[in-house]
Amino acid sequence: MQRRHLLRILGGGVITAATLGATGCSKALPEGALLAWQGPQEEADLRRWVLSHALLAPHSHNLQSWLVDLSVPDQITLHLDRTRLLPETDPLSRQMLMSQGTFIELLDQAARQRGHRADITLFPDGVFAADAVDDRPTARIRLVPDASQRPDPLFAQVFLRHTNREMYEATAPSPSAMAAIVAAGGGPSMRAGVSTAADGDSFARQRDIAKAAWRIELTTPRTVLESYRWLRIGPDEITRHRDGLSLNDPLVRLMDATGVFDRTVAPGPDDMATTGQLDDFNRKIDGTPAFYWLVTQGNDRPTQIAAGRAWVRAQLAATAQGLAMQPISQALQEYPEMRDLYAEIHALLGAPAPAHTVQMWARLGKGPTVQPAPRRGLAPLLIKA
Repeated sequence: MQRRHLLRILGGGVITAATLGATGCSKALPEGALLAWQGPQEEADLRRWVLSHALLAPHSHNLQSWLVDLSVPDQITLHLDRTRLLPETDPLSRQMLMSQGTFIELLDQAARQRGHRADITLFPDGVFAADAVDDRPTARIRLVPDASQRPDPLFAQVFLRHTNREMYEATAPSPSAMAAIVAAGGGPSMRAGVSTAADGDSFARQRDIAKAAWRIELTTPRTVLESYRWLRIGPDEITRHRDGLSLNDPLVRLMDATGVFDRTVAPGPDDMATTGQLDDFNRKIDGTPAFYWLVTQGNDRPTQIAAGRAWVRAQLAATAQGLAMQPISQALQEYPEMRDLYAEIHALLGAPAPAHTVQMWARLGKGPTVQPAPRRGLAPLLIKA
């Protein structure tokens, strides 16, 4: 879904190391961009408390396209922020609806933690069309006291769950860990699974498709420029926006400050900014020990929300198992240049379209500790009366 390390310049590691002393910079994200990960402080309004957990959900490109209306007492109305869409790489807004689902799932878990039931009505004013979204709510939620509610064990992982784009260890997850992840991410009319080297040619072909899809996205000017729009470079930008794709690498900051990196121009297919990223991504794909996938029967808007809920549960389950995940969604995207790979990954995973849809495909393995993505906090998500 998101692509934080957008610029991996060939040889950059050496240059970056040499630049560190001169600039006094660090790659670490600024603390001010991560304050939401400390959780809600004193909060009398239960709605605000559960929302402060929901906004930690994973979101495509880290856009955080959630808008919340609290004008009706004891009610939460969730909308999709249409200023935060990806029309080039997500033209049908399927990933945006999945990201509404991740938010709803963490909201539901937070409510259970406080002894409440979240009564969720999806699309109370009507369902979006298949190829467009509008300003109608995606969900209306009431929090009802319910002594029968029990905390979800996965809730303990909410503050620990981070998308991990680093190199994973070569050892495949244990069968029990894979089973726990698959079980957590299942649901009605939904099928999840994990592929490893034991699957032979199918696993090898998944690696090939992932690499080919990434190349297409990086070498198609309008799709790479869409990601450039959401780049946040350096501590000031990252802290000011607290969204999008954060880059705090000293070399990239220097290039941006001196005008060498122009965010309005797509690099050519043979530029170092492209080949470096491809080399880095391909190395990580070749070293990935497992792929997680999630398939649904059908692809209507409620199904997309359900898939988002299943996806964040799978990621929380992976976190509980000490494992990391990274979406590799390029081949699942519905734009013309990706058509052939879209058909191939669907066929490979036994999900022929249009009856079935591969909603999520991700790297899975044991990775190093990483920082969370920036979060805007609750105030920017609230619709002002």
